[in-house]
Amino acid sequence: MSEKTLQVETRTLSVALIGNPNTGKSTLFNGLTGGRARTGNFPGVTVEKKIGSFQHAGQTVQVIDLPGTYSLSPRSADELVSVDVLLGRQPGLNRPDAIVCIVDASNLERNLYLFSQLRDLGLPVLLVLNMQDAAKRNGIQIDLPSLQSRLGVEAVSAIAHQQQGLNEVRDAILRVASSQATPPTRLLPEAFYTEADSLGNWLKEQGASDVPQFLRERLLLDVHGAAEHESSLNLPGNISDYLTQARQRLAESGCRIPVIETKVRYNWIRRQLDGAVQRTTSDHVVTLSDRIDRILTHKVYGVLFFIALMFVIFQTIFTWAGPLMELVEVGQGYVSDLASSLIPPGTFRSLVVDGLIAGVGSVVIFLPQIMLLFLYIAIMEDCGYMARAAFLMDKLMTKVGLSGKSFLPMMSSFACAIPGVMATRTIENRRDRMVTMLVAPLMSCSARLPVYVLMVGAFVPTVSWLGGALSLQGLVLFLMYSLGTLVAIPVAWLLKKTFFKGETPPFVMELPEYKWPSLWIVLDRVKDRSKAFLVEAGTLIFCVTILIWAAGYFPGDHTEQHRLEAQMEQLDEQIIPAEEKLAELEEAGETTGEQASLAAQLEVWQAQREEMDEQANLLSGQLIQESFLGRAGKGIEPFVKPLGWDWRIGIGAIASFPAREVIIATMGTIFSLGGDVDEESPGLISTLQSATWPDGAPLFTLPVALSVMVFFALCAQCGATLMVIRRESNSWRWPIFTFVYMTVLAYIGALLVYQIGTAILG
Repeated sequence: MSEKTLQVETRTLSVALIGNPNTGKSTLFNGLTGGRARTGNFPGVTVEKKIGSFQHAGQTVQVIDLPGTYSLSPRSADELVSVDVLLGRQPGLNRPDAIVCIVDASNLERNLYLFSQLRDLGLPVLLVLNMQDAAKRNGIQIDLPSLQSRLGVEAVSAIAHQQQGLNEVRDAILRVASSQATPPTRLLPEAFYTEADSLGNWLKEQGASDVPQFLRERLLLDVHGAAEHESSLNLPGNISDYLTQARQRLAESGCRIPVIETKVRYNWIRRQLDGAVQRTTSDHVVTLSDRIDRILTHKVYGVLFFIALMFVIFQTIFTWAGPLMELVEVGQGYVSDLASSLIPPGTFRSLVVDGLIAGVGSVVIFLPQIMLLFLYIAIMEDCGYMARAAFLMDKLMTKVGLSGKSFLPMMSSFACAIPGVMATRTIENRRDRMVTMLVAPLMSCSARLPVYVLMVGAFVPTVSWLGGALSLQGLVLFLMYSLGTLVAIPVAWLLKKTFFKGETPPFVMELPEYKWPSLWIVLDRVKDRSKAFLVEAGTLIFCVTILIWAAGYFPGDHTEQHRLEAQMEQLDEQIIPAEEKLAELEEAGETTGEQASLAAQLEVWQAQREEMDEQANLLSGQLIQESFLGRAGKGIEPFVKPLGWDWRIGIGAIASFPAREVIIATMGTIFSLGGDVDEESPGLISTLQSATWPDGAPLFTLPVALSVMVFFALCAQCGATLMVIRRESNSWRWPIFTFVYMTVLAYIGALLVYQIGTAILG
């Protein structure tokens, strides 16, 4: 065997897997690769790539799982990614040796539209007829040899969710990848191809000679498509004028763009299927899915079921994740205590405990919510309900320029904006996805609740009506939770009219048959999303936490603080055994001199410990004032004073950037109460109620409390969310934009509330 022959036989083959949504593409991918895949974003765009591999008959095959799509008519830069991969224009990936097109065997006419476009790429194509069980239930019989002959490609049958036909698919991939591509069938009128050739000549004259034939055809066919605006094609500036004139010439010859493509391709598909596909039952057979949809897509019952389901999801993420999150906190506390016992008080301990361990904890704490959310999403997608949910909510969301698919991410953001932002990946349209991502942080997440509880409990009067059924405090809390949602409506509308202008695509969604979700697929999706959060977004969140720690620690002199910490720990080593010994003596029921002596000594030690605590709290308050964080708080006082705030509230707002709820501990430190307080601590509440300005005027009033709540309801005080937006958008532009627009909104809202409230209440 020659060296050249050996090289050809042993090289890794590459195939691209593509198909319509809800055709079982992910199931087939996982079945072929065994779930061994690496995920990430394609360079420059927010489109997930999943690449796996398998070995078969001694040959290694790389499988590139492309995003689900109904056609190769790219309407955005994201959708152009699939075309770039198939043409070999995607950085970091070689052109595939073949295309595996997966179709729903029970809906061939619609699915073959994408297939007809794939044949124009000049690559070998394997057609996988999946969901043969659904086709059989619907009385559909397919003459596979006849269909292969008519389409001019190899075709195999499979039932991916039952792992049936996978080896046949692997065999066919090896055959097709080493074969020659079937020459494209020229389906469109000859005038179109003549115009495409003229476009190619014109582009060469303009210096753009590397535009492939397929993209030249798409330039003509896709009015305002992504290819026309793709900078990597080096298209001349007057390309739009040329295309308009070319389409006009085609229309005059009877070839109207873009209507002609849909008409011609579906006519061709019907001719190929005629006789090769037969239905043994009535075309209007009522399936189990049809009977279920009579309830779940009903304008009344369907909406009620959807609301109930969303309530369960919301409660799961908001409430049931609580024990898991508490477990994470307990684990973090255990590790922190262990580190504190091994490392003496000092800067290094603070870095490890308050920086590194707290940073890791700030990432992992969100994992239970993310896993639960994507568990629900994966189940709804795989069983077929997600499409129904989007259908039900589309009419409501369309009023603000979004689609029904935006509802679940926004709903999820009430628990936490991080999984909500990540859930926007279920939205195919880039404009809708980006707008949903940018308004999701406006939903009042659970992290805002401690701020609301503290301010409402301390400063909103305990007034009630209707025998206590309705209270002013409850009403204010409800209004705070509703505020973000109300503001999100005009914000989404403005974003769609400015940054994300464009034709609103028609809401086209396949309503697949219901089926039991695959445990393997569901768990794989949860694993992928969790891993993506921990590895990519988590790294950014961790870095932000470290930076905030450094800003709150330096440049103050912490020598006295560390000395006090060492003394308190030494005293604790005496107090804890003494308390245990005293408890044993009291349990024995005998009054002895030893017991009295120990009790007296313990009382002295505890008094010393309390005194040290007070000194440490005062010192912590002074140090945070001297820190870069404190200086920033004093620096912004002139800007926050119109909101009714002083520098102390300003520090709290800045310190809460990693997470909103941090303001509670920060306020406790600033007011010399220590960082262990919570929103219901009587000491913190009474301290805030008695806090004053230098002239003796009360610092906190009802207008100030409302101002603080409104600011936190609308601001982007969550570095973790911004880092996830950075990860999902693949750009720093959008998290910066989100921070700026939400901060401006929060400032204006807080300003109006304080000024109007002060004018009314005096």
